[in-house]
Amino acid sequence: MTRNFFVHPSGICESETVGENTRVWAFAHVLPGARIGRNCNVCDNVFIENDVIVGDDVTLKCGVQLWDGIRLEDGVFVGPNATFTNDKFPRSRQYPEKFHTTVVEKGASIGGNATILPGVRIGRYAMVGAGAVVTKDVPPNAVVVGNPAVIVGYQTESLPQTESGAPNAPQQAGTKVALGVGECSLWRLPSFADLRGDLVGPRLIKLEFGYTYFPLCAAR
Repeated sequence: MTRNFFVHPSGICESETVGENTRVWAFAHVLPGARIGRNCNVCDNVFIENDVIVGDDVTLKCGVQLWDGIRLEDGVFVGPNATFTNDKFPRSRQYPEKFHTTVVEKGASIGGNATILPGVRIGRYAMVGAGAVVTKDVPPNAVVVGNPAVIVGYQTESLPQTESGAPNAPQQAGTKVALGVGECSLWRLPSFADLRGDLVGPRLIKLEFGYTYFPLCAAR
C-alpha cells in the first residue's frame, strides 16, 4: 500500500489511519491503533499510544507523549515536552478498566513543559502557558498560567462564545421556582463559572409585600 504521508527513516509509524500530508519525524513512534488526521506535524521523539485521536493540522513538538484516552481536535498546538496523563492514581502494573479521556478542543495551544491532568477539557482556542499544571477544565479562549493553572485573562474582550454546556456558559436564567409560601417565588438569574471562581447574579424573590433583591456576589 502506498502511503500518502511521510515517515522519516528513523521513525516508526505502525498505524495506517494517518491523513495525507502528515509528517512523522525521526525517533517518533506511532502505535497501530492511533488515528491521526491530515497535515499534522509529529516531531522528533513523539510517542503516540493506541487509543488516541488527533485531528487535522495538529502540531506535536519534540518530546510529547499522547497516552490512551487523549483527544486532540483540529488545529491544536502542543509545545515541546508538554506532558499528558491518563491515570489519577497510577501504580506499577496495575491498570484501570478505562483510562480517563482528556480533550483539547479546536485551535487550543499548550506551552512547553505544561502538565495536563487526566480527564480535563481544554476549550476552543484556549492558551495554556509554559510550565502550567492544568488541574481543571479550561474555558474557551481563556489564558491560564501557573501551578495550579489559573485564568489570567481571555483572548477576547468579552466572554467567549461557547457551545451549550461549556464551563463558563451561564446557567438557565428566568426560571421561576415556587417557594411554597403563599405567592412567594424565586426567580433565578444568570451565573458564570470559571477557574477563578463563580460569579452569581442577583436573586429576585417575590414576597407577600413586594420584591427583594439579593446582590451580585462572587463565590469560590
